[in-house]
Amino acid sequence: MAGSQQLNPQEVMTIQLAVLRQEHRDLDLAISALVDRAGDQLAVKRLKQKKLHLKDKIARLEDELTPDIIA
Repeated sequence: MAGSQQLNPQEVMTIQLAVLRQEHRDLDLAISALVDRAGDQLAVKRLKQKKLHLKDKIARLEDELTPDIIA
């Protein structure tokens, strides 16, 4: 791969953050669809737990990307 460029760690984290945010939105839509059609409550609960886990991952990545400001 002589002509390829490598991404720096911040760019990689930014891409990961975008992917996680999209997955979070997709889960939100899936949960809404299940609730609207009175779907399996256990499945809804599992999706909500997964969504919360993604939210935590997103928050950690955002913290890593945001520089600390010492006042």
